[in-house]
Amino acid sequence: MHDPTPAPLAIDFDDSFVRALPADPEPKNRRRQVYGAGYSRVQPTPVPDPTLLAWSPECAALLGLPPAPDPEAAAQVFAGNRLLDGMRPYAACYGGHQFGNWAGQLGDGRAITLGETVHAGRRYELQLKGAGPTPYSRMADGRAVLRSSVREFLCSEAMHHLGVPTTRALSLVTTGEPVVRDMFYDGNPRPEPGAIVCRVAPSFVRFGSFEIFTARDDAETLKTLADYVIRSHFPEHWPTSGEPSPDDYAWWLAEVAERTARTLIHWMRVGFVHGVMNTDNLSILGLTIDYGPYGWLEPYDPGWTPNTTDAHGRRYRFGNQPAIGGWNLVRLAHALYPLVGAVEPLQSAVDRYSTTLAAEARRAWAAKLGLEERVDGGEDLNADLVGRWLTALQSTEVDYTLAHRLLADVPADAAPGDALHAIRGAFYDFGGMPSEVRGAFLEWFRSYVARLTEEGRPDAIRRGAMNRVNPKYVLRNYLAQLAIDDAEQGDPARLRETLDVMRDPYGEQPGREAYAARRPEWARDRPGCSTLSCSS
Repeated sequence: MHDPTPAPLAIDFDDSFVRALPADPEPKNRRRQVYGAGYSRVQPTPVPDPTLLAWSPECAALLGLPPAPDPEAAAQVFAGNRLLDGMRPYAACYGGHQFGNWAGQLGDGRAITLGETVHAGRRYELQLKGAGPTPYSRMADGRAVLRSSVREFLCSEAMHHLGVPTTRALSLVTTGEPVVRDMFYDGNPRPEPGAIVCRVAPSFVRFGSFEIFTARDDAETLKTLADYVIRSHFPEHWPTSGEPSPDDYAWWLAEVAERTARTLIHWMRVGFVHGVMNTDNLSILGLTIDYGPYGWLEPYDPGWTPNTTDAHGRRYRFGNQPAIGGWNLVRLAHALYPLVGAVEPLQSAVDRYSTTLAAEARRAWAAKLGLEERVDGGEDLNADLVGRWLTALQSTEVDYTLAHRLLADVPADAAPGDALHAIRGAFYDFGGMPSEVRGAFLEWFRSYVARLTEEGRPDAIRRGAMNRVNPKYVLRNYLAQLAIDDAEQGDPARLRETLDVMRDPYGEQPGREAYAARRPEWARDRPGCSTLSCSS
């Protein structure tokens, strides 16, 4: 249990990014193109009635903050109304490719970094999302609505507890003022409650942070940024003497490629769909960043995307995420070319993405199915079994999370029919399954139990191993929406309980089985449960 006694806030702030990168010389906070600068100085815009709605004690511990702060003080600070000593707020400049097209300058349009803190030898940035306009806001107001803020807060912490590399969320504060949004860009804007999330990461630098300087032929700032990132976050790639060489930059890119691949396979393992994998939304540290129109697979469908903006092209659909990760890395390699000066070492670095992706996918799928990892001459000997399993899942409506969780309960000596019956709770219509689909599942289970028998691992040991990689609880879309519904009515209880459930996604949690249930029918087509937009 966390100590509920409110405690004061005390943070020692640093500003390594601000010291290293050139500043925007224009002091006025007006929307414009910003050249030759890594950031612009900007102050959060105060809000009338901030209220602390939620707080993550685990994230607070990273920063040396109390598990239960004084709620009024925390609300004032993490709404941006009060700056603590040492805070030097700024908004970062970056560009990016959006839906495959170069979009030019983007930048922190509604995010303002308060500063950095170093605790227990680790550096973290604290950033307010929804704290008001910046020079990068374009035509927007720099604010965020409660529904998107609840989603970001909950998912940041849920992903951490799932073991997925991610930015974190410290606090969720309501602002007491409405924000007007047209949720589906269909000409129906309406006022919604406003909110601000304080998100936390070692760095919020992303692929597009490098792209903007190369696009503007600003090699000097490009090098300054790359050197800062390597020295601060990849010290093993910083030379023992002198400046980085072209090879050093290429080796660093290879490390970024490997981290990105590992994170993408984690997404696929747990059924997470980012929804908008633009190059400005991929972290240079390999973290999951920018929780916008994300979603979680309910029925297994590799073609599903939660993002209505992507509904036609489905560029960022679940099954295409690994390919998009590679495409984005090529864009990053192009951006780093001025530092390397040759294609071959950059290509070699990017190639590390595909080799890491294949190895991590092979490992992840063996673990999900409770099998030994088998490779012969580079060939994955589990590939046929995995492929047939996914084909069977796709042939009818089967819950992705529950199917893998229940699979652990199949005994190694089970008859195919009994094995299929063991996972019946994952099916939306088990009794109405077409005969050819049932036949495909039975044939697969015949092969699967034969493999289990051949490997001879005791059922209890295999079950425990599978339950450590196949979560029982994920932040299903409808669970987040239920928390949003209550929070919009001023009741944060469900939000806080959902956060508590997500702290132990692999445990059984007796009495909370409802949080592991399949999507209810009312949520099948409801906005927020099945579809979202970039304005969410």
